[in-house]
Amino acid sequence: MSAMAFVFPGQNSHFVGMGRDLWDSGGVAQAMLERADEVLGFPLSSLMFEGPEEDLTATQNQQPAILTHSAACLALLEQRGIEPQMVAGHSLGEYSALIAAGCLEFGDALRLVRRRGELMAAAGGGAMAAVIGLDPPVVEEACRCAQEVGFVAVANYNCPGQVVVTGEPEAVHEASRLLQEAGAKRVLPLRVSGAFHSPLMASAAEQLRPVLEAAPFRDARVPLVGNVDARPRTSGDEIRDALAEQITSPVLWEPSVRRMAEAGIDTFVEVGPGKVVSGLIRRIVEDARAEPAGTVEAIEALSL
Repeated sequence: MSAMAFVFPGQNSHFVGMGRDLWDSGGVAQAMLERADEVLGFPLSSLMFEGPEEDLTATQNQQPAILTHSAACLALLEQRGIEPQMVAGHSLGEYSALIAAGCLEFGDALRLVRRRGELMAAAGGGAMAAVIGLDPPVVEEACRCAQEVGFVAVANYNCPGQVVVTGEPEAVHEASRLLQEAGAKRVLPLRVSGAFHSPLMASAAEQLRPVLEAAPFRDARVPLVGNVDARPRTSGDEIRDALAEQITSPVLWEPSVRRMAEAGIDTFVEVGPGKVVSGLIRRIVEDARAEPAGTVEAIEALSL
């Protein structure tokens, strides 16, 4: 029997013009965008549609924009009666997954990611790079060798042949050099404002924890597979605790997708801007069906 998961993209899936077709469709999608403007007290929707790109890319704006886009798409899917058996999100996308699982209301999730983005931007001072074409043990060894320069470690285990490293700029640069010598196809610096998913985000994590504690988490209707350990959870309290760890822990995306596949998930619907997560999933589980659902046209074309 076929089973479906909703999966949600994370940071850097934004673009100027995102969500415009969702607004133009009216109804529940437009209402979600209007709600975001109301909750945040500024016209996030205008920033999504018109930019400027520099302002949209700012972490404290980008995170709410991606979550709002995902939530508007989710509203359209729910209107069509499409519901998942599991959910997961890549880093920031885990907050969107919480909405889909009924663990958080949209407004509460939006306030959380706005504050999360502000804290991560304030922590700053780091760098990240995507490593293409090497297995994780090779990347981990390069990070260990580069520790002589400064802190660097793996941030994301994305899919076979794609790992992201994070840390102090000089150490990331040294690790990148070692990885190129080790045969990496490419080592690509990422446009980020800090060393996300590393202990260098400890100050952001400490300040986010009481914000999470104050948020009204409920038990999830369907299991959420978490980034920190690739375990499915439904307890609202356990999900909150894992989110507090997430900001300083690696994103175990490849193990998370494999866990969902082992649980019987064979169809993955990417709810939000872009198609990056769908591409990763196809590289992790070769026979998986991965469908993007980030536009009105894509959602209407779904045949599930």
